[in-house]
Amino acid sequence: MPYKITDPVTSEAQIRAVVDGIHVAQRHKVIDHIDQHCANWIAHSTFLVMSTVDAQGNIDASPKGDPAGFVKVLDEKTLAIPDRPGNHLFMGFGNILETGRIGLVFFVPNRNEVVRVNGSAQVARDLPLRESMAIKARVPDFAIVVRVEEAFFHCGKAVLRSGLWSPEKAGPTDTLPTYAQAIHDQGQLDAVDVSLEAVEKRLKHNDENRLYDE
Repeated sequence: MPYKITDPVTSEAQIRAVVDGIHVAQRHKVIDHIDQHCANWIAHSTFLVMSTVDAQGNIDASPKGDPAGFVKVLDEKTLAIPDRPGNHLFMGFGNILETGRIGLVFFVPNRNEVVRVNGSAQVARDLPLRESMAIKARVPDFAIVVRVEEAFFHCGKAVLRSGLWSPEKAGPTDTLPTYAQAIHDQGQLDAVDVSLEAVEKRLKHNDENRLYDE
């Protein structure tokens, strides 16, 4: 039976009764453009999480990663994100086409803080833009163009608590399923005569040969 909440919070006033007060630095840190500090951070970022939402309110969060500088700052109000070969589900694209809303969280290795950007987005095929983001002569098929409405730095407490950049402190992972095991079992692929070995072979090929090229 699904868990049932016994003490729900239904208003911001209930939250503020427990945790009140916002430091002036936090209250005024949100800006409506990419300034030099955000641009410098984005230029060093190798990984981001992209959140989108469809017309029914269903949310998707997708990781994006590449060498530093993969997200282009086109101007103070515009970013461009290349689309690389992935799972071909295009959930984020579908959401953008429906609502045009997007949220981004930019990570820089060995830095605890992140930069967050919120705004609107479109999927574009502008060839000069896509060519500017080619890697190993592979021009991305699409670019996500983001119109910036909010940009701000977020403190490093979450990364510090997680020990994200301290792998020596991480727990064992030997009890975790492999990616192949998880999607094979969840998709019940035995029922359609797709073996675990076949999935493992395909995923190995993808990791070794399809980072940028088909």
